[in-house]
Amino acid sequence: MCTMSVFRKIAGYLRLIKFSHSIFALPFAFTAALIAAEGIPEPWQIFWITIAMVGGRSGAMGMNRIIDRKIDAINPRTEDRELPKGVIKTGEACFFTLIAFALLVLAAYQLNPLCLKLSPLVILVLVTYSYTKRFTWLCHIMLGVTLALAPLGAWIAVRGTFNPEILPLCFGVMFWVAGFDTFYGMQDMDFDRKQGLYSIPSIFGINTSFWIARAFHLITIALFLSLAPLFDLGGFYLSGVLIAAGLMLYEHFIVKPSDLSKLNMAFFNMNGYISVTVFVFTLLNYLIPFSIH
Repeated sequence: MCTMSVFRKIAGYLRLIKFSHSIFALPFAFTAALIAAEGIPEPWQIFWITIAMVGGRSGAMGMNRIIDRKIDAINPRTEDRELPKGVIKTGEACFFTLIAFALLVLAAYQLNPLCLKLSPLVILVLVTYSYTKRFTWLCHIMLGVTLALAPLGAWIAVRGTFNPEILPLCFGVMFWVAGFDTFYGMQDMDFDRKQGLYSIPSIFGINTSFWIARAFHLITIALFLSLAPLFDLGGFYLSGVLIAAGLMLYEHFIVKPSDLSKLNMAFFNMNGYISVTVFVFTLLNYLIPFSIH
């Protein structure tokens, strides 16, 4: 295989799993790691948390594409994806997914015994999500659960134990994801109805879905704010949450029931900014000792 073919194949795999979307969950994993360590975690912990995140998310996306390949092939929005087009064969995608999940297990082994014990359960949750839209409109919440595993896993990676104090961050991520995924599902509302697939838009319609997404994001902000007294997080952290709230508000402003043309900008740009903002300002909270409490 020539060099160009190799690069094209690699690019195909990166598109298959939408590698660039790792920016959604990874910063929240690092945020949880900072809070768990009450500062900067050990370099080796940061490294293996990153490997676990990339492996878990890549495996989940690969599995999602494999499970949904027949649906994707008949959906005009997704018919050009790598598996329906044959750019990547199903067997190749299965092998790639197994390698990705193996990386997750390896990283869990390197981190601590509890991470290793929980890794099969994590993989089960990641795989199960892809089936949920076949029987429940709560699929958006389930997607949120999969991304909420990122901060929970990072906390356990640093502490070596499960502690309920980190759950507000996990639930905040869950509702944040469920909110923007409700927006995203509006693109496929008509298709989902025709195919008997479940989503909040296909069940409740556009207008009600907007109010549900708004409620999800209000809950998100409340949960993020609740972390401040729990962990004695100061002015930098609170500033980051307020900026993130402003970005969510802008997201709701630019996407309207009568105009979904800016949906992709809201989904891809704003949500990346939100997760990075919360992480950066949490980092500043620990780096700069004069943060206002």
